[in-house]
Formats: sequence, structure tokens, C-alpha cells
Amino acid sequence: MVDYRYLGNSGFKVSEITYGNWVTHASQVGHDAAIATVHKALDLGITSFDTADVYANTAAEVVLGEALGGLDRAEFEIFTKVYWPVGRKGPNDQGLSRKHIFDGIHGSLQRLGVDYVDLYQAHRYDYETPLEETMQAFADVVRQGKALYIGVSEWTAEQLRDGHALSTQLGFQLVSNQPQYSALWRVIEGKVVPTSEELGISQIVWSPMAQGVLSGKYLPGRSVPEGSRATDEKSGARFIERFLRDDVLEAVQRLTPVAAQAGLTMPQLAIAWVLQNPNVAAALVGASRPEQLEDNVKASGVKLDADTLAAIDAALAPVAVTDPEETYRVSPKKRP
Repeated sequence: MVDYRYLGNSGFKVSEITYGNWVTHASQVGHDAAIATVHKALDLGITSFDTADVYANTAAEVVLGEALGGLDRAEFEIFTKVYWPVGRKGPNDQGLSRKHIFDGIHGSLQRLGVDYVDLYQAHRYDYETPLEETMQAFADVVRQGKALYIGVSEWTAEQLRDGHALSTQLGFQLVSNQPQYSALWRVIEGKVVPTSEELGISQIVWSPMAQGVLSGKYLPGRSVPEGSRATDEKSGARFIERFLRDDVLEAVQRLTPVAAQAGLTMPQLAIAWVLQNPNVAAALVGASRPEQLEDNVKASGVKLDADTLAAIDAALAPVAVTDPEETYRVSPKKRP
């Protein structure tokens, strides 16, 4: 079964392997397979589910809501997000204005078929809306019982500090940040993680397998596998491009004996690696087939020894991205 961790400086626990439906539901994966994968996640002990209104332009929330329908609401945790353009994508159908946050939470609750979400997240930082307006709207959402906790995604250290200060003044908790993080993409370690540790904010990390590259299935000098994420423009192909260089793929292949020595598959090693960071509350995993989750959940509770961690660092150090300045390039300076 899957272990649990506290989310930020709160009493709220989430499954450290959390199911995310970014590029699968209503997109890469058919309806019946999506439902079956959610049910498999529950069978394996995953109770936390991450989605967003923008995924498949709201359709991914509908699929997740259907998959969880009929279950006792206390048995699972739902995270969703607001920021990116949705629906008709008009001028107020995006960003973190008070209007869009309230339209967003009402739409998400309806699509998910629940009375509240456990965690409502700012999907990016909105430079066009005063932070005070955004945080006041989140405070009101919490007070109305429509979300229990508030989180953000891909905020910089300074943005986290400012958001935390306002949330404290307004009487609610900013408990989490959702950044990209893997053994190949370590940009949060320099500033975001130390600031988060100081403030009592956890990381819910996406792409712990670097879009599948750390699974080892992409080989240097070879064409990408047919049907893989790298071939599908709808399923994150542009995110994986940065990792498809031969020097990166050669470095990843050096992890094969490391994983074998640790008694893990390559995906398990990648997920276990991010979970060694005590500031990480959960690693987001997706799946196009239920059996993929059976492998992934075995990373829960794994403790990597010092020699294994050193071997991973040695293999990937020449190609891993560690520059904290990358965290300042994620949120658009203007709304899409």
C-alpha cells in the first residue's frame, strides 16, 4: 500500500504517490481505460487525485468525477487548479482574478460532482492581477467551504513568500507548490525548497520520471518508440524534447545497473528519488494502463541508501538542470 505524508504545515495527509490526469483522461486514454485506471489506483492505495480545469479543456475533470462517483467523499482527496484559459477562452476565462477564481471553483465542483475540493491550486502566477486580489479570493473560497486548502504551482521563492504572508494575514493556509522535479530537473533545490521549508510549504512534484525519459525506454541514437509521449503533441511532446538529447539518454542508461542493484525498476528508482527529498509530499504519476500503476506504487516507502544516491548523482550530474533561475521562466509575464 501507499504511504502518506503531511501537506505543508497542516494536519492534512496525502498519498505520497498521487494520481494525476494531465495528459491521459479525455485525451491520450479512452474513457473506459481512464475509469479503470482510477479504480486501479484506489485498489493500490492511492487516494489522492490531481487534475485541473485546463486539462482537455475541462473534460479531464468530468472523467475523474465520473470515476470517483458513488464513493464515500471521505475516502479520497481531490486537487484541482485554476489559471489557464478554459471554456470559450474569453478575457475573463483565464488568470487569477477574483472573477475567474470564483467561476473556476464553481465549474470544477460541478464537473467533479463534489461539494468541495481538498486542494485548490493557482496553476501559475498571474502577473496581471494584484496578488492581494488573488489571495483574498482564495480566502473566500476556503471560508465558503469550497476548498479546504490552497496551493500553487511553479511559483518562485519570492512569490511563495509573498503569497504565504498574505494567506497568513487572511487566515488560511498556503500549504503546497506543484513544480516540475526529477533527477534530471532539479531547479527548485536552490531557492524554492529552502524557502518552502522555512514557510511550511510542501512540494507536490510533477514529471518525476522526466516525461518518461528516466524509465530508460528512450535510447540514444534510436528513434523514439511508436506511440510514446514523444510522438504525441497532445500528451506533452514539447515538454520531453529537452531531454531527448543523446548525452542525456546516455546518462540515463548509466542508471540501469544502479536500479538493478537497488532491486528497483527504472521508473521506481526515479519516483523513489524525488520522495527522498523531505520537502516533497507527493509525486504525481499518470498512467495510460492500470498495470503501469502497479509498478509505480512500489516506489512508496523506499529508502535509497547513500551509495545509491551518490551513484545517481554521478550518472546524471553532467546533464541534470540545476539552475534556480529556471524557476523564473515558467509563469507567463502576460496571460495567454
